[in-house]
Amino acid sequence: MALEGSDALAEGERLRRALAAIDAANADDPQRIRVRGDVRPKELAHAELVSEWVARLRPDASDALRLAARAHHVRRWEIPRERYPQGRSGYLRWRKALGAHHAKVVGDILAREGYAEPIVARVQEIVRKWNIGRDAEVQALEDALCLVFLETQFHALTRRLAPDVLLDVTRKTLRKMSPRAVELAAQLPLDPRDRACIERAGLAQLASRAAGSGAKPRMQSAR
Repeated sequence: MALEGSDALAEGERLRRALAAIDAANADDPQRIRVRGDVRPKELAHAELVSEWVARLRPDASDALRLAARAHHVRRWEIPRERYPQGRSGYLRWRKALGAHHAKVVGDILAREGYAEPIVARVQEIVRKWNIGRDAEVQALEDALCLVFLETQFHALTRRLAPDVLLDVTRKTLRKMSPRAVELAAQLPLDPRDRACIERAGLAQLASRAAGSGAKPRMQSAR
């Protein structure tokens, strides 16, 4: 049942406060990155980009999804990768610890803002990406993460990884994305070398199938 009048205004104000509190938590990130010409705290900028993509993917996004998008990596720097052993086992332990950490931080923020336990638990489920592939909101978050990766991190990766490793990483990224996200990926303003790499991984074919036609989608080149 939709909220009306003062109830809707109160919920909107609570959402605004919660998002601002998550942003404040991420603004402490000591790492800085350049995004769209500005140097910003890494996790703050990353969270804003993910929120933008979620809004494009799901214009009807629930408050829980909007909160999860903003908090998916909240205070990530507090659990550095170096704390865990090298190799896949250490990596998986680190990722599990991160999921628990993000869930706890956002849970504490939402509790302070007066959110009921069911909403808090739902945000934590999305942040931890439980039931990915079966939960549409979790998939929307995963799609947004992949799009931000392609937009902001892929260029550096193409210069660092061996061609066969890069191709494998790119294919795995595309396989995680929904048809709608693949269509949006085909529209990213990418560097020509980056675009060529993603096309080799099969983006054009995936996007054509997603659009329901045999026409090859046109990717935009960076200017």
